Amino acid sequence: MAVKAVFDGTTVRMGKDGRSLYEQSGYGRPDRDGLRLSPQEALYLLHRQRIDVPGYTFDTLFAEFCELPNFLRTFLVYRDLRERGYVVQAGPHDFRVFRRGERPNKGESLYLVRVLSERDPIRFGKLIDEVVASKNMRKQYVLAVVDDEDELTYYEIKLPKLAGACSTLPPVSRRDAVLVGKSAMVGTPAGSDLELAGYGKRLDPERLILSPVELLYLMANGTITLVRGKETVDPAAFLAMAGGTDQELSIKNAVYAELRSHDYTPRTGYKFGHHFRVYCGTSVHSDLLVHAVEKEAELPMSIISRSVRMAHSVKKKMFFGAVHSSLVQFVEFARIKL
Repeated sequence: MAVKAVFDGTTVRMGKDGRSLYEQSGYGRPDRDGLRLSPQEALYLLHRQRIDVPGYTFDTLFAEFCELPNFLRTFLVYRDLRERGYVVQAGPHDFRVFRRGERPNKGESLYLVRVLSERDPIRFGKLIDEVVASKNMRKQYVLAVVDDEDELTYYEIKLPKLAGACSTLPPVSRRDAVLVGKSAMVGTPAGSDLELAGYGKRLDPERLILSPVELLYLMANGTITLVRGKETVDPAAFLAMAGGTDQELSIKNAVYAELRSHDYTPRTGYKFGHHFRVYCGTSVHSDLLVHAVEKEAELPMSIISRSVRMAHSVKKKMFFGAVHSSLVQFVEFARIKL
């Protein structure tokens, strides 16, 4: 039997006879006079014929609430989560979602959910802050993305740590390299320590070509001395020169160096549409796709979606390396089924 509720133009409220909705199913927030429902809760309960709002049908109340910013997409996510058996309440982001079978005062929330449309930008700085806040509350951070046909996709967002992830790569001996265009050439036979450590592309049996990010990393740790004629080229001069035709070189260099510092082997990810494909130790198959971004960068959610689908299709994880000064925070996006 439907319980009576009143909509005063801003809030849907119920008397004390509505408290059972909270106690049994976790709807609303109790107050002194009864129960206060969020717009999403009220519309869902009206659609399920569990409440009656005099003067309003589902259609008219829906139209009223859709005057609120982003209401339609938050309602679609709320309804989907409820119909999957979760208790859902307003939370620090958009919703907090309880473990199945649990509800307020009888369990704890598992997910903190942020709702976006497919056209919304991902602001990496804000996203990282929200994931950190969720982790501090011991919750999983989830993006619920609503596309233009009102279909939903859920993504779990993590801030992975790379320490100790891979086996140790062999050491590389010091040597000179000759500047060739925006790369460098090293005279070294096939099977050299450079190749074994995952550097370079062989030009012929006696010569190896190093890419700009490889060269910058090896120059920075003192392994390679870059020469042009009789002159030595320092890392800053090479970065300025090579960066003239690659505006992303600086952030790619920071991400490459961070990956190398944990004994990962980054190689170009061009064929996958990203900066790096990344190998763990001596594995013959890459484990990650990694794309470098500025920490305050924005990317459309549609680009993130394509990236995650590509990574999934080739059985890899999708990381973005968010660069702030010389620090790199990796952000992992993964589709999940709730």
